[in-house]
Amino acid sequence: MPPVLAPRRLGVLLLVGVLGLLPACAGQEPAEEAGSAGGARTLLDPVATAGATGVAQALASPDGTALSVRGHLVGQPVAPGEVVRGPFSSDLALAVADDPGERDPARMLLVQLPAPLRSTWGLASHPELLGAEVVLGGERASYFSAAGLKQVDAVALVGAAPLTPAPSAAGDLPAVVQEYYADAEGRSGDDLARALHEIVSTDVERLRYDELWEALRDTDADPAAPGRVIELYTGDSVPGDANGGDPEEWNREHVWPQSRGGFGTAAGPGTDLHHVRPADVSVNADRSSLDFDDGGSPQGEAADTYRDADSWEPREAVKGDVARMVLYMAVRYEGGDGFADLEVSEQVGRRDLDALGHLGRLSTLLRWHEQDPPDAFERARNDAIFETWQGNRNPFVDRPEWVAAIW
Repeated sequence: MPPVLAPRRLGVLLLVGVLGLLPACAGQEPAEEAGSAGGARTLLDPVATAGATGVAQALASPDGTALSVRGHLVGQPVAPGEVVRGPFSSDLALAVADDPGERDPARMLLVQLPAPLRSTWGLASHPELLGAEVVLGGERASYFSAAGLKQVDAVALVGAAPLTPAPSAAGDLPAVVQEYYADAEGRSGDDLARALHEIVSTDVERLRYDELWEALRDTDADPAAPGRVIELYTGDSVPGDANGGDPEEWNREHVWPQSRGGFGTAAGPGTDLHHVRPADVSVNADRSSLDFDDGGSPQGEAADTYRDADSWEPREAVKGDVARMVLYMAVRYEGGDGFADLEVSEQVGRRDLDALGHLGRLSTLLRWHEQDPPDAFERARNDAIFETWQGNRNPFVDRPEWVAAIW
């Protein structure tokens, strides 16, 4: 049974100036992984971290408390109340949280990295460490006007983590798709959003509403059963010709609700295949114009789907699909074409005049995007829309990392 280790000296920790090696588990040697000029990275077996506090507990600790904190690297603090997930501008600071998908700075511990640790642990030098689980030793103190960890003298990885940069997603795309996004390369933030807006809004074919039936039979065809389509929320494979408005048929679900965008069935946002999907008629009606968020009671007809008075939570397999469709709409429709400027909001349940053009919840959708990355079906659908129907693509299916670069 592994020993219980004292705070700030759990297992094997990377110390300032030297690598201090303490036993991680009885009878086992700690594993070392090469880092950069700042020293080696050390891997801790998860059982050797039993004495470390979680981030929530660290946030509740008073200033001046010596802590060993276990959490995930979730970004870089750049200003009070602002944490970015890339691109990273420096190696000076980290944000850690209990949940690797955390987006709320109030649930993050902000870490000041001392100079000897920056080249090994800074996210500008090692963006591949985003999401990695670590143990840090330091002193609880205010940083960026929030709960922080300073005088950090120890950092170690927990379990396995990527230690070399992942290959660029762009390199995995066909040459024609890489060329499609050429004007967006090297950009971030609002600059990237503007570039993508121009790309996905140029030379686009706008379908008529009645053309969507045929298009959806193609874009959402069941790859294992010719002549059938996959419903978005239920995941059921149903006959492609069973479309209409009767119960047990499928109809055209607008993932960004028509009433929340003010576009109805107009050619453009009302017929954009990047957010129109086949859905069971009664399930679609139950979703209505609800925002997206976690929680509620089981919907009943669609498995693993939940609903409450102001939000809808789809099944796990399509949460990322939903997020990328909503984020696409926010970039594609900026109000310059006679339709509302679509924005993703943190608010849910809005029904006032200001709700037009807004859909939530942003933090939930960003987490869903990370938890459910694009799969083969979603990528094939994106290709079909580009090649056969509209001539544009959803950039967040092709380049998922651009979500964090904008939001």
